[in-house]
This record gives sequence, C-alpha cells and structure tokens, in this order.
Amino acid sequence: MKYWSVEQGAITARCTAEMPCTENQFLVWQGGKPADFELVLQFRIFGDDKKANSGIQFRSQVEKDGHVVGYQADISRKGAPWFGMIYDEKGRGKIGPRAHDSLITSDRVFVHVPATPDEEIATAFEQDGWNEYRILAFGDYLELRINGVRTARVLDRDAANSDGAGLLALQLHSGPPMRVQFKDIRIREYR
Repeated sequence: MKYWSVEQGAITARCTAEMPCTENQFLVWQGGKPADFELVLQFRIFGDDKKANSGIQFRSQVEKDGHVVGYQADISRKGAPWFGMIYDEKGRGKIGPRAHDSLITSDRVFVHVPATPDEEIATAFEQDGWNEYRILAFGDYLELRINGVRTARVLDRDAANSDGAGLLALQLHSGPPMRVQFKDIRIREYR
C-alpha cells in the first residue's frame, strides 16, 4: 500500500528513485467479481515517455504472491506500443493489439485485423491531461475505448484460457519513477 494514496480526489500510484517499484503493484476493488459490465474512468500518467506503464485489470484473479493476472486494459505514457491494447497478464500476452479487431478461436488461433487507424488513436490521447478509458466486457466480447475512440476489440472463444468473471484492479507497473492517477470510476453491471 505504500505506493498508493489519494491526491486531489484521485487514486494515485507513485514510485520514485527513493521508493522504487521492482514488482507490479495492484489496488484491488473489493466490490465483487463482475462478469458482464461497462467500466468508465479517467486516468493520466506521468514519467518516462518510453517506460511509464500502467493498466486496469478486469475479470482477473489474485495469485498467492499478490500478483493480479487476467485481462488488462493497458496504459503507457507515450501512447505506443502498449497503450490501448488488451493484454492477458501472466497468460497469453498481447491478445488484442491496439488498432485491431481480434479473434481467438477455441483452439487458440489468433486472428488480428486492422481496424481503427493508429493515428486516430494516437491523436485522441491527451499525454499530459486526463483521458477517459471505457472497458466493455460482455460474454466473450471485449472492447476498449479511449476518449471515445475504439482502440481494441477481442472475441475470445478460447474458453480454456479466458475468464468470464473476476476482479477489477488498478496497476502500477514496475520500472522507473512514474505517477499514475485514476478518478471518476463508474461501473454498470449487466445481468
């Protein structure tokens, strides 16, 4: 918890040269394990343009060592290459590359088709300001939007390796000094 605080009404995670972050840190929501939902929040990130990294875990699980694994809506400072992708933390890796629509078949074949132009995603991102992240999870369909622009979609038919429900968590990625903030977090569950 030493990495987490509230500053100016925003949940804030920070690592510094004096307090380095050598392992990913997570703040786990204790309000349930949503399955089908829409999550909307505001975020911003500060630090090294190439290395500052964070994310929002969803439909995830906590391992015994405290690491949160499962789907992640990725955040990075520069906006590329991680920013806006769907990542499977400690699982299948980059399952939904940014600017693509993706299908993962039942026999774990990955098909990625270019969709939203990458330039449109990059110009939607306010590097030093607040940005809106919208995460939609419904059945085997996952979608991310940043500031209204769709960044990634995945149809995950790989039932053996996917999660239909799970925890929500905010991430501070290990690495150089950085600060990431989250606010105005809202969830709507579909039953």
